[in-house]
Amino acid sequence: MQTLPLQSDPPSGAAAAGAEKLRIMIVDDSMLIRSIVGGWLRAAPDLEVVATHANGRRAVDDVAKSRPDVVVLDLEMPEMDGLTALPLILERAPGTVVLVASSLTRRGAEISLRALTRGAADYLAKPEAVQGQSGAEPFRDELLAKIRALGRRARPAPAVRSSARKAVAVAATVPARAKPPVKLRAYNPGPVTALVIGSSTGGPQALNKLFTAIGPAIGHLPVLVTQHMPPTFTAILAEHVARAAGRPAAEGQHGELIRPGRVYVAPGGRHMVVGGSAGAPCIQLTDDPPVNFCRPAVDVLFDSASALFRSGVLGVVLTGMGADGARGATTIAGAGGNVLAQDEATSVVWGMPGAVVAAGAAFEVLPIDEIGPKVTRMLGGRK
Repeated sequence: MQTLPLQSDPPSGAAAAGAEKLRIMIVDDSMLIRSIVGGWLRAAPDLEVVATHANGRRAVDDVAKSRPDVVVLDLEMPEMDGLTALPLILERAPGTVVLVASSLTRRGAEISLRALTRGAADYLAKPEAVQGQSGAEPFRDELLAKIRALGRRARPAPAVRSSARKAVAVAATVPARAKPPVKLRAYNPGPVTALVIGSSTGGPQALNKLFTAIGPAIGHLPVLVTQHMPPTFTAILAEHVARAAGRPAAEGQHGELIRPGRVYVAPGGRHMVVGGSAGAPCIQLTDDPPVNFCRPAVDVLFDSASALFRSGVLGVVLTGMGADGARGATTIAGAGGNVLAQDEATSVVWGMPGAVVAAGAAFEVLPIDEIGPKVTRMLGGRK
């Protein structure tokens, strides 16, 4: 049985308080938004606001001087919008993480997904009134979580200070405690009858690569996707998936029969469940409470697909924060199905796939560029 070393996630929040603060630039044409977001970030002990700007042009001119680790970039601004500024920021400050923000509208969703193809690490959907209590708290929590996860991963490890070199040298003479290896499951060579995919942070980019590769191979089975996204965004994502795969793709509709050759995307704000019978599977949408703080949740899709398709399920867990999908992947593997996980090096955040690996549910861990060819071979009956 194969083994992999288990790697821990980067520290966040209070755990990172002893580390050098992450440097943040805020770019938004609303003075109110800059004030509110700046207040949230300045209140965090591990974050530092190094610049705020009202349009993309000022951000581009200043980014090399301010040297932010993360830029929170509004997409719709006067003089120079975020989509125009994005590649210029990345050109002048290579390695900077750009987190784009847009409205919860179809236009906002489309621009956000376009920004991801131009180098943005992730997106945020701004509520209609950030200053409102109900919309502000979830947005704040998501903003802080993404800044920490993306910023810590992108920042290179700090050099060892001279005052600590002696201690490091002494520690190097002591045998390190090896981390326990992570066991990979044996591969089940049985036929694949359903493909289920879970993703979150960095997911749209990964899904585009995956579906471009597997599109020709999925004509004989259904594909179901849960990507952590708000309403409207998932509808646009499905359109992008359809173009990448060359197959019909849309948000799942309650009661809809699940047919081969189609891709079903869980709509934002609702869980997508596989229901019906093995002979007539159908989509069921529920408003049940969030699972792993998510709705839709990957675990919900994976558990239900495993219950119906049993050993015929192939699960794929792509880049994302948190641990959603680990329990469902374990369920798939326990029923005789197979699970692939994206590797750490090509994940924007190795939270979800890392949790699957840690749970011992994956039979293989691969870079995103190798997952598509692997899935294609499996769907053709070859490992």
